[in-house]
Parts: sequence; structure tokens; C-alpha cells
Amino acid sequence: MEQLRELVARHGDCAQKPVRFRPGTWRSRLEPLGAEHVLDIGVKAESRPSGDRLISRGDLARLRDRVGDDDPGGLRDLFVAVMIWGSGTTNGRGPRYTEAALRDPRLPTVLRTTRETVRSGDLSRAYRQFVIKGVGRSFFTKWFAAVDDRDATCDRALILDDRVFRSLNALGWSSWQAAGTRHWPTRYATYVSSMHGWAASLGVRADCLEWLLFHLNGRVEEQ
Repeated sequence: MEQLRELVARHGDCAQKPVRFRPGTWRSRLEPLGAEHVLDIGVKAESRPSGDRLISRGDLARLRDRVGDDDPGGLRDLFVAVMIWGSGTTNGRGPRYTEAALRDPRLPTVLRTTRETVRSGDLSRAYRQFVIKGVGRSFFTKWFAAVDDRDATCDRALILDDRVFRSLNALGWSSWQAAGTRHWPTRYATYVSSMHGWAASLGVRADCLEWLLFHLNGRVEEQ
């Protein structure tokens, strides 16, 4: 906790910026599947002549709020937007993995059931349910965070990608030791509850703490 307190104090003004993406690298993967309209999300990156756009977490939340309870097309669009946001311009495999997921016949059911499960608060079960080609923990926990529209007083889903995990390990926190098992769904749920507990003690939002750990990428002593 003391290490986290020092990091929060040192980086209190660290805010997550919109992610830049290049529609041209995605279009050929999305057009054959009728999903290219998602590339209009966000705003144009004015300083980039290549046609780059910027997508923020707020854009994902606004798209999520427009998705009805019985709207498979809307869920699919939100999933694509999450994959774009999570990939940016640094993950060159993002478009290929997104195409693979869109071609997986299980996708509509998985998106619907995991959204329902996340909103019910059973994050361990949602983790077990998400089995789709090309989408691992780093990205499906982004999906969990995007679809979780529960009240802020709940332990809402958080992202657990490799950068966040690297920072947790650098701070000496072990998910399997905290959870008492190597079972990944339980470890994820333990991570989320732990992060919310730490954030409450530090007087910050859990998603801000998550972003800080992502930003540090394991370099907790260098910043």
C-alpha cells in the first residue's frame, strides 16, 4: 500500500489519453464482415495526414450505452471498437485477431452471455465463459471493463493485461498467492476486488489505478 500511495502521489496528474488508430490497417479485415462502419468512431487526429483517428474510453462508454439488451449487432460493434481501442497503432496483430474473432460462430453468444454475467457481478464466471479465437485475457478483460455499466459503488470489471500484470509483479503482488489458487478466473476476480480495495484506501478510482499500473508497465522504481 505504501508503494502504491507513493506512485499515486507522484503520478496524480497522469490521465489516460485517447488512443490513436489507423483505419486503413483495419478496413480490409472488417469490410468483408460488414463491420467497417465502426472505423468512424472517435475523432480525426488533425495532426496526422494519414487519416488516423482517436478513440477514447469515453467513446466506448457512449457506444455501450446505445446498445440494447437484445442487440447482437450493437454488441458486435462495441466488441470491434474495444479491439481497436486496445490495439491502437502498436499491436499489428489486432486487425487479424479481430477478424478471427468475428468469424468465430460462438462470438454472438459469448458477447451476450459475458455481458450479462459481468453485469451480474460474477467476474470469475465471465472469465470462464469467454472462449473466442484470437482473444486472450488482455483483450477480453477490456471487453469486461467496457460492458460493465453497474453503479460506481460496485467492484466493476477492470483490465488485466500484460503491462498491468508487470507492474503488479514489480510491486511484489502475486495473483495466485492472493487468490490461494492458480485458477485464472479466481485470480482475475481477486485482482479486481483487490484493486477496488486499494483504490478506496487511496481515495482514487479503481480504473485510474489500473491505468497508472498500465502506464508504468513494471517500471515502478524508475518513474
